[in-house]
Amino acid sequence: WCGPCRGFTPVLAKCYEEVKAAGKPFEIIFVSSDRGEAEFAEYFGEMPWLALPFEERSLKEGLSGIFEVQGIPFFVLLKADGTLIS
Repeated sequence: WCGPCRGFTPVLAKCYEEVKAAGKPFEIIFVSSDRGEAEFAEYFGEMPWLALPFEERSLKEGLSGIFEVQGIPFFVLLKADGTLIS
């Protein structure tokens, strides 16, 4: 597994829970680069947010192309209308 991902996830989860508890309109959708569904399920089990289903590999590849993902972890921030922030 990706060491930087494993280090980042608990920090992001804490932030996510604080933002949600404050009632802010915010959501995270995990798009996995795991090689297998078992690895995806185990890692996603540590996350309090939503995820693109693992079997949606073609959609994952499309998103990776759109956002020019070159490695992991990779974080994309969008406005509610889909406009890219970062």
